[in-house]
Amino acid sequence: MTAAENVIVVDTVTKSYGDRRVLADVSFTVARGEILGLLGPNGAGKSTLLEAIVGLRSVGSGTIRVLGVDPARDRDAITSQVAVQPQAASLLETLTVREMLRLYASFHRAPAEVDDVIARLGLTEQTDVRARDLSGGQVRRLLIGTALVGRPSMVVLDEPSAGLDPQSKRRLFDVIRDIRDEGATVLLSTHDMAEATELCDRVAILVAGRIHALDRPDVLAERHSADSVVSFVVPLGADLSVVADSVGDDAVTVSETATAARVSVRTGDPDALVRLLTFSGPARARRLSVTNGTLEDYFLDLVTEHQPATAPTTRGDGR
Repeated sequence: MTAAENVIVVDTVTKSYGDRRVLADVSFTVARGEILGLLGPNGAGKSTLLEAIVGLRSVGSGTIRVLGVDPARDRDAITSQVAVQPQAASLLETLTVREMLRLYASFHRAPAEVDDVIARLGLTEQTDVRARDLSGGQVRRLLIGTALVGRPSMVVLDEPSAGLDPQSKRRLFDVIRDIRDEGATVLLSTHDMAEATELCDRVAILVAGRIHALDRPDVLAERHSADSVVSFVVPLGADLSVVADSVGDDAVTVSETATAARVSVRTGDPDALVRLLTFSGPARARRLSVTNGTLEDYFLDLVTEHQPATAPTTRGDGR
């Protein structure tokens, strides 16, 4: 990947407030047309990092380049090409969807067609509905629309789906994918591991001011454990020796109830174990399930390993 393909370049950035270090040697790049998820517990430094990337905070040392310029020094270049949608943003409640987007379009020299943006957001039926009468999911999509109407090269989203129902999330995810597919870069901060897994091309996990992992969500999930857990139910007293011989006694856990036994087997080859249970295993093995490591598992491992006993949670102290 060449430098020209990187929309965001963060190089050994450090930031402190007094004697408290909030960011420590943070480095990463984000490519054009990529969705990068920024994950971290409260107090990890996510907000400070995001604000530095969009030019709202200076850094103590290191450099940040966005679209080839210093975002803190070249604010005009950044504001015309980078759209930021914070979680706590609000709308003018008496304006309709079309009026709101026309207002934001007037802030830009070459905005997108308002009706085209409305269609992309799936808000055609709400075109003349006032903001105060929209559902939560519709409000979130309209907020993103206020960012898209300026044709940004990069979009920064902070907890875009917080509090939404599953259907509204699905529609919002489609909008975010459309942004990426049209060539814009998306930087997304979230606490929702399912959202990060489904939406992001890569995720960066920030804990105590440092990035401890940066990769595809599925790759990070696999790092939690190379093994899978195969679970099934058998009658009490069922012969499990063929399973134990296959994976070892230590890998087999049995939990008995009054009527059956729940068996959990840790294995690096779940497919082979399922075949064994199907063709040669204990009689009447049923309710088979396979559980793999998740991004959330890996995230919690990193937080447990690297987060101090007490972490700052207030704005300006590394939120």
